[in-house]
Amino acid sequence: MDVRSDFALQLQLQHVAERAVDPRVKDALGAVAAHMTGGRGRNRKGGRTLVTLLEEVRATAAKADEWSVVRLVQDSLDYAEGRILRPDFEERYRLFQRSTEPLSSHQDYLARTLSASLEFFTRLGRDYLGRHPGAHPTEMLAHVETVSRDARYMQQSQEQPGRYRILRGSAEVAAWLEQVFRERVDVEDPERTARCIVMSPDSLALLAADEEGQLLLRAAEVQRRRRGLKALRKVVEDPGADERDLQRALDGQHWIFGGQFASQAVRRRLVPGDEVDIPLIRGDGVLHIVELKRSMSLRSSLVKRHRGCWVPTGEVHDAIGQAVNYLVGLDEHRLRIRDELGIETRRASALVLVGHPAVQPDVAEEDINEALRTLNTHMARVEVMTYKELVDNAERALGGW
Repeated sequence: MDVRSDFALQLQLQHVAERAVDPRVKDALGAVAAHMTGGRGRNRKGGRTLVTLLEEVRATAAKADEWSVVRLVQDSLDYAEGRILRPDFEERYRLFQRSTEPLSSHQDYLARTLSASLEFFTRLGRDYLGRHPGAHPTEMLAHVETVSRDARYMQQSQEQPGRYRILRGSAEVAAWLEQVFRERVDVEDPERTARCIVMSPDSLALLAADEEGQLLLRAAEVQRRRRGLKALRKVVEDPGADERDLQRALDGQHWIFGGQFASQAVRRRLVPGDEVDIPLIRGDGVLHIVELKRSMSLRSSLVKRHRGCWVPTGEVHDAIGQAVNYLVGLDEHRLRIRDELGIETRRASALVLVGHPAVQPDVAEEDINEALRTLNTHMARVEVMTYKELVDNAERALGGW
């Protein structure tokens, strides 16, 4: 353990000595001062001896009923052992300024830093709401939290000296690299090594260019996807989750819907009066919308018995009808959407996610899936699937990585 011994501590102990009354307490404080100034030149001695001497002062002051000195010496110990930060310690005892000075440099620095930080995160929140007009406050806070984690790995721009950039996902990659180094590779300081790699664009470029490095980065991506899939399954199986909860769990995870989707569109209100739940962009640039209904909290059954066969219920058909209406609106506004947003909707398709086999425990999961697949074969642009089938498909796809 490093023990701090500096001029600030020396000044504070002088203040303590002025408060002490009992000669035994003064002598104990004198022993501390003699130890601190016993080093060579201006170097002050610390170490375990300093801590022991301060503890002796505290005990002596307690026996003498000088409790104000006990409190002050406890601050001395906390500072020496690193439990109080230097700016806080100096400000608490106003060690380097006149007592009448209205505003210390530390307070001014803290005020400016706090103001700049709040301004940055306010701008960050406004930008996010600009891209996601219907976002819930918890979604915006989650976004700000991820940026704050990534900010620890801020990089200096090579093209513009003096400017810095925050790369999204840096914190997650760093956590993965640290875990790999800690558990599989003999590295003296895995946290520092992971931080250096993530904060260096050149190191990341080397990893991306190296075959084993690419494997490492792919593994980090798989780990991220597995966490997202685990969180999604938890929401899907939650009887209290509604469409909003499901949308938050799926947002930003377009890979779950299959490799044919290149990205997720930012804007959800493409047609006046309609707001799609999840707008995906296929590899050919065409829109694919996902309509979300409830999973375990579905208010009615998924299938019913009709003439000896299982067929989808009205709940399913109503959801299909809503998706079809969205597609009609997209067709009617195709030219405007393409010109303004650069999104092609002429051959747009839709996926309806509805229900979970567990809402009908008396019907086999295979029968429910078969009924929905039979329905899908007779529809050209709309597909229906349960949340469980979606998650299971994504899990099988991850198993191949």
